[in-house]
Amino acid sequence: MPQLNMDCEGPLTQNDNAYELCEVYIPDGGKFFSRISRYDDYLADVEQRPGYRAGDTLKLVLPFLKAFGVTNSQMERFAEKTLMLLPGTREMLPRVSDLLPSFIISTSYRPYLEALCRLTGFPMDQVYCTEVDLDRYSLSDSERDMLRSLAREIASQPMLSWPEDASGIEELAEEDQKTLRRLDEIFWKEVAGLGIGRIFLDVQPVGGVEKANAVEDSLGRTGFCLRDVIYIGDSITDVQALELVRGGGGLAISFNGNGYALRAANWAIVCGDTSIIGAVSELVFLKGPDVLEELFEKNGCGLAGKTLTEMLDRLGVTDRFIRPLKGLDGDMGPKLFKIGLCDMTKLVKMSESVRKKVRGIGVGQLG
Repeated sequence: MPQLNMDCEGPLTQNDNAYELCEVYIPDGGKFFSRISRYDDYLADVEQRPGYRAGDTLKLVLPFLKAFGVTNSQMERFAEKTLMLLPGTREMLPRVSDLLPSFIISTSYRPYLEALCRLTGFPMDQVYCTEVDLDRYSLSDSERDMLRSLAREIASQPMLSWPEDASGIEELAEEDQKTLRRLDEIFWKEVAGLGIGRIFLDVQPVGGVEKANAVEDSLGRTGFCLRDVIYIGDSITDVQALELVRGGGGLAISFNGNGYALRAANWAIVCGDTSIIGAVSELVFLKGPDVLEELFEKNGCGLAGKTLTEMLDRLGVTDRFIRPLKGLDGDMGPKLFKIGLCDMTKLVKMSESVRKKVRGIGVGQLG
């Protein structure tokens, strides 16, 4: 029997909860968050700084949220009010979790995942996410003013950029080197030197290697092995988990993923409805983990639209997962690809295009 491990934001929901919190509570918060997220991409993927993990953006923004008055109860109310499920999620999630052992592994803050579980009935004890308690920290007036000033500075900075094959700061343009050094100074000297700076040690976002660790922990609960895992992810925070599952012989699937996720996965789904996650999971449940390889031996690099839904139907997938897919066509129609057999440049372009349409440009372009 397989087990299903899913990221939340992207594969299940449209939100980027932390981005949206910053956008609402911090002046120019969208710009602020986007610049920190890009800094996160650099540290995790380019420099690969020791001790830094993809997704640590979620702890870097916390002192600033605190400085603009955000509390635990506000985070809870905000998550409840703004939660947006992808089409199909509300029906798919409880159905697939009834079918096979299922876990959500998310970098998102706990209040957001609690809101999702209340709405869908998914069990919270099968969720891995980022624990946060803003109320335990205090700020003096001078610290609050300093953080607010730094937030304005970060929002006004140019967006970091670097050559595709860069591996360190010396390969960045002079202006980007200057921005990077200033961000290092802000986070690891100025903010870290405040009392609230201990939040960088206290909060451990579930991203990067922590997602891979969560996969391993879930296997300890089910008694299965990596070959039994279907992992669904879409971003840089999923890379280590996708690589772990792919390396262990499981199904590492990018769902409307960006280039980071696609390069780490061995399969790709592009679709405007999450019912395809349930359909593929049930197919593997019925036919075993080799079924996708068998399909693509006969059908080349990809299956799409009516052809894919008819094939899932013939192979015994129930109508509860197939029916929502039948009305989809064009960009949003279901597509399944074997990475390595298809043109990667075209696949990244297609997947990222649907990602932005489903989640919105601002959220869709984040790493």
